[in-house]
Amino acid sequence: MLTLSRPLTTDFLALRPEIQALQADLVTWRRQIHQRPELGFEEELTSQFICDRLTAWGINHQRGVAKTGVVAMIEGSGTKADVGENPPVLGIRADMDGLPVQELNEVPYCSVHDGKMHACGHDGHVAIALGTAQYLQTHRDRFCGTVKIIFQPAEEGPGGAKPMVEAGVLQNPDVDALVGLHLWNNLPLGTLGVRSGPMMAATEFFHCTIQGKGGHGAIPQQTVDAVVVGAQVVNAIQTIVSRNINPLKSAVVTVGEFKAGTAVNVIADTAFLSGTVRYFDTDYGHLIPERLEQVIAGVCAAHGASHQLDYHKLYPPVVNDRAIADLVRSVALSVVETPAGVVPECQTMGGEDVSFFLQAVPGCYFFLGSANTEKDLAYPHHHPRFNFDETALGVGVETFVRIVEKFCPAGQ
Repeated sequence: MLTLSRPLTTDFLALRPEIQALQADLVTWRRQIHQRPELGFEEELTSQFICDRLTAWGINHQRGVAKTGVVAMIEGSGTKADVGENPPVLGIRADMDGLPVQELNEVPYCSVHDGKMHACGHDGHVAIALGTAQYLQTHRDRFCGTVKIIFQPAEEGPGGAKPMVEAGVLQNPDVDALVGLHLWNNLPLGTLGVRSGPMMAATEFFHCTIQGKGGHGAIPQQTVDAVVVGAQVVNAIQTIVSRNINPLKSAVVTVGEFKAGTAVNVIADTAFLSGTVRYFDTDYGHLIPERLEQVIAGVCAAHGASHQLDYHKLYPPVVNDRAIADLVRSVALSVVETPAGVVPECQTMGGEDVSFFLQAVPGCYFFLGSANTEKDLAYPHHHPRFNFDETALGVGVETFVRIVEKFCPAGQ
């Protein structure tokens, strides 16, 4: 389990009184969303929940973007600072879908949708974005320019970021930079993970069918055993990382599924393998699938088997812009008020389709520590008992607001 380096208090957090006063609403919104999780591109209830609040606050917004997405636009009214000819436009992204997980938490706000759960914190992301929207709308004099808040569907799959980019959410007006956060139970409450460069890995999948020749288990010389071939393929493809990837860099090739055979005395004629590939360096986006094909083909040829490999690229790596990451880091240091609260090296081989936004505009995706072992709130993401310390919600709003005020400064 995660361990904390200091007693868990909030004394070191610099949250302004107006955002502290939002905390009860943030918790209420998060729990209401948590109770009604929806899967990718099915987020009708969540979209309606968001739009109802934006409407009540008088915030201009568009619904039905990329099926169930919502885009809100807030115009600052502050005196124009020295920001150049055109006032800046900042995007804030929050994903809103749940997962096909049966919740095991025993809490009053447990999911009422059987087999569906907010097991990754997206309910918190929506609450933080709503809190940010409400604060900015009521304090428009504190920034100059435009803030677009993008409520995105389907991050867990099949991916809603790319359709939203294609729908033009980064235009009219053109977004200059984009930020987003992920509540992160791998970090304790009161910390933020910020780094420039690669933050999260590419997410890719492969499916391979190996065709051999079946027969009697006692007469193997008449067969081409797909189980034996498949087992050697599993071993052989591990050399892609160990012998083709620079050891100073990182990549993963994992076989997560192996199916073959129907009986104890029958040699299988087919085997099915599937797995995932992760990497940070975009150069490996060509190398790994090429080597995967070569290795599998070689093993199969050596045994007289054939194969079919289907390779799918889902999300590219999440790569943070240095200048925007520096801005976020400076804000994080002002929020947690201690250098130890900002974690610089916080990469993960997990994937995120916010990468499509960051390919289109410079930006920074960062982690917001949300674990609290003292309250038994440190289960990993996607676990049926995942939950987080809701104090992190106010920290998220404060961080977003300060990013807006720094990126879109109002004159004095």
